[in-house]
Amino acid sequence: MATAFYPQILILCLILTSLGFSSMAFTPQDYADALEKSILFFEGQRSGNLPSNQRITWRGNSALSDGTPYHVDLVGGYYDAGDNMKFGFPMAFTTTLLSWSVIEFGSSMGNQLDNARAAIKWGTDYLLKAATATPGTLYVQVGDPNQDHRCWERPEDMDTPRNPYMVSKQNPGSDVAAETAAALAAASIVFKDSDPSYSAKLLHTAMKVFDFADRYRGSYSDSLNSVVCPFYCSYSGYHDELLWGASWIHRASGNASYLTYIQSNGQTLGADEDDYSFSWDDKRAGTKILLSKDFLEKRIEEFQLYKAHSDRYICSLIPGTYTFQAQYTPGGLLYKASESNLQYVTSTSFLLLTYATYLSSNGEVASCGSSTITAENLISLARKQVDYILGENPAEISYMVGFGERYPLHIHHRGSSLPSVHNHPDHITCSNGFQYLNVRSPNPNILVGAIVGGPDNTDNFSDDRNNYQQSEPATYINAPFVGAVAFFSSETTTK
Repeated sequence: MATAFYPQILILCLILTSLGFSSMAFTPQDYADALEKSILFFEGQRSGNLPSNQRITWRGNSALSDGTPYHVDLVGGYYDAGDNMKFGFPMAFTTTLLSWSVIEFGSSMGNQLDNARAAIKWGTDYLLKAATATPGTLYVQVGDPNQDHRCWERPEDMDTPRNPYMVSKQNPGSDVAAETAAALAAASIVFKDSDPSYSAKLLHTAMKVFDFADRYRGSYSDSLNSVVCPFYCSYSGYHDELLWGASWIHRASGNASYLTYIQSNGQTLGADEDDYSFSWDDKRAGTKILLSKDFLEKRIEEFQLYKAHSDRYICSLIPGTYTFQAQYTPGGLLYKASESNLQYVTSTSFLLLTYATYLSSNGEVASCGSSTITAENLISLARKQVDYILGENPAEISYMVGFGERYPLHIHHRGSSLPSVHNHPDHITCSNGFQYLNVRSPNPNILVGAIVGGPDNTDNFSDDRNNYQQSEPATYINAPFVGAVAFFSSETTTK
């Protein structure tokens, strides 16, 4: 034991020193407040006919004719970020991660569990429409992003083309289809007890969509290049989504054929490839942690490699380990990209906490060469990232709108920055909206819970509507954060 103990202490000291850990800045009640706000954000992103219990009241109904000219019903779903587009790829990933958050940490959500389920169902109701509207196809987008991005207007005023785009047998999209299957399958677990018939419908549709994704292989970026690139190109290809989708259906259904599929196709679909980020585009790290649960709990020997790859991913984040390659800002924030960096921080934090839960539940540790990393080490690293987002950072600003005393006031978000349709019912045209983009005054509508793109690699942040790289929120930034703050909102996890 001594040979493993001392390197573990050394590595933990390196973490504390290099990442600037301080004592816990937030209480469980603070995390519970962040949880409530992180879920509330999704109501501000809703498209379609808003329900009577809508809590972000400055929003109104929008895009009520989506799909109608093409004789399909594509009303609903989420706008992905600060624009008025419905991109199916990030929407499906958002729904998968919201569902995973509830699956792992729903027991810590208390009175927010119903709100979390509602956020998931708003996504799955739309994805079910997209998957079943026309046989042999999957609708993956509504709106022309090139036209949409030329305007600055409220979703309630949209007058840009709302063309729907689909993938089919002739023009495949295995990446977006398999992610949609993952979302439906993960959500079926969430609703298994509370709404069994809806759960069964989700799982049945997930299986059909996955079969479509697997049988007609190809990247949707090739089929729909001009309208999905460079916005949400599938840069990592579609192999990672096929393994991810199969893994979620395996977990949701217990159907042996999906276990066989993973065992037979895993290596050709990237099981042996290490990747050190997890996002709407690249699912490899998330898949390995998801499948490591099967090895840790059921000792499925073929899945031991997923535990080994999960360890390598974890070790890549920790200074002093043999595979360390992550970058951190001077203030201790994980830094991956200059645009929307916090999406990687929230997804990584979620994976750290999920893997920590899997390890501790089975009396295991992560192996980093001759050293070991415990679940408690992973929780400490995740807490640092979560606390940084909530305000424990050099700028002393919360990157969640509406949380804490200081937070971004000029976020890059059309609906938030323009007058509410309830206060200004007159139509604001595409070009007239730019006056609101460029004013110096704060956004008139507070998009509570929105997590923005975040600071640069030196911890500097520009609260500037025109700096979309730092000031734009997105659904896939918030989705994994829901699980992370739920974890810390539980008294037992913070002691």
